[in-house]
Amino acid sequence: MRFRHPDGTTVHLAYCTNVHPAETLDGVLAQLRDHCEPVRRRLGRDRLGIGLWLAHDAARAVDTDPSALRTLRGELDRRGLEVVTLNGFPYEGFGSDEVKYRVYRPDWADPERLEYTTALARILGGLLPDDVTEGSVSTLPLGWRTTWTAERARTGHEALRTLGARLDALAELTGRSIRVGLEPEPGCTVESTHDALAPLTAVHHPRIGVCVDTCHLATSFEDPRTALDALATAGIPVVKSQLSAALHAEHPGRPGVRAALAAFAEPRFLHQTRTATPTGLRGTDDLPEALNGDALPTTAPWRAHFHVPLHADPAGPLTATLPVLRDALTRLVGGPRPLTRHLEVETYTWQALPPGLRPRGRDRLADGIAAELALARDLLTDLGLKELP
Repeated sequence: MRFRHPDGTTVHLAYCTNVHPAETLDGVLAQLRDHCEPVRRRLGRDRLGIGLWLAHDAARAVDTDPSALRTLRGELDRRGLEVVTLNGFPYEGFGSDEVKYRVYRPDWADPERLEYTTALARILGGLLPDDVTEGSVSTLPLGWRTTWTAERARTGHEALRTLGARLDALAELTGRSIRVGLEPEPGCTVESTHDALAPLTAVHHPRIGVCVDTCHLATSFEDPRTALDALATAGIPVVKSQLSAALHAEHPGRPGVRAALAAFAEPRFLHQTRTATPTGLRGTDDLPEALNGDALPTTAPWRAHFHVPLHADPAGPLTATLPVLRDALTRLVGGPRPLTRHLEVETYTWQALPPGLRPRGRDRLADGIAAELALARDLLTDLGLKELP
C-alpha cells in the first residue's frame, strides 16, 4: 500500500511474511498464493506491499539463479504484490517448534551474517518495482548480549563497514539504493535505540541505520519522541519501522493479571519482559522467568515482547502498547517530512497466541492481517497522508 505524505514523498506500508514461515523458494511462492494475495483481495487493493522474509536457503536459491529471481518477481507481479523491504533478522528456522535464542545466530561477528545480508540486498535490488529506487532490509542488532565480547564487537563493526561498501557498489552498479537497519531488541547488545547510537556512529555509513520496531521500543519503555529525536540528532537514518504492539500489564502483582500473562508464556519464541524502576530497567529473558519467583518487582507495570495483533487488544486485565505505536508513527511520518518511507506491520505471533485467540485456518488469519493493515492505514490517513491507488 502506498501513501502520499503532504511533502510529496511516497510512504510504503507492507506486512511482514515471517508470519508464514517457509525455508525454500517453493514455500515462499506458496505463501504468495495462499496468504498474501488473499489479504490483498480482502483489502480491495490492486496492489499490496509485503515485507518478504527469505530464509537462508531460499535466499541462496534466488541469489544464485537468475531464473529463480525472475520467477519470484513474476509471481509477485501476477498476484498484485510488491516488495520494497525485506526482513533479514531471522536467518533460518523461524517456523520451528522452538526458536528462542536460535534467532540470534549467526550474529554480525559471523561471516555468514554478512554474506546472507549482502545476498538479500542483491535480491531486493532485483525485486523493487520499476518506479522505486530505494529498498530496505532489517537485520539482527549485532548479537545477543551474553555472547557479544569486545573482540566480536570489533569483528561485527568491520563486517558492517564491509556491508556499507558493498551497498555502495550495488547502488553504483544498479542505480538502486538498498539500506540496512539494525533492529534494536530487548536482550541484544543493541537493546534500545540509545544503544544503537555508539556502534552506528562508529560504523558511520549513510546506508546503515536503524529499524525501529514499536513493540521493542515499548518493551524497553523508550519514549518514542525522545528516541527518534536522538537518532535524528546523531544523523542516523531510520531505514524502516515495524509497526507492532507489546503486551502490557499495569498491575503485575495481582493474581488475575499473572494468570492472564501466564497464558502468553509459550515455548516457541522468547518473550523478554521488562519493568521500569527508579534505578533503571529490570528484565528477564523470557516471560516464564518473570512469572516464577521474584525476578522482577511488581510495583510498576510490566511489558512483554509478544507481538499482539494491532487491531484487537488482549482481554483484560492486559492491554497492548498501541499508544506507543501511535506516538512513534506521529513522529515518524506526522511531521513536515517523514523520517522513514518504509513501514511494515509485523505480527508474527498469531499461532503463538493463547489457543482461544489463534486464528483457525487461512481465512481467519487473512482476515486478521487485513484488519491490522486497515488499522495502520487509518492511522496514516489520520496523520494527513493520502492513500494512493
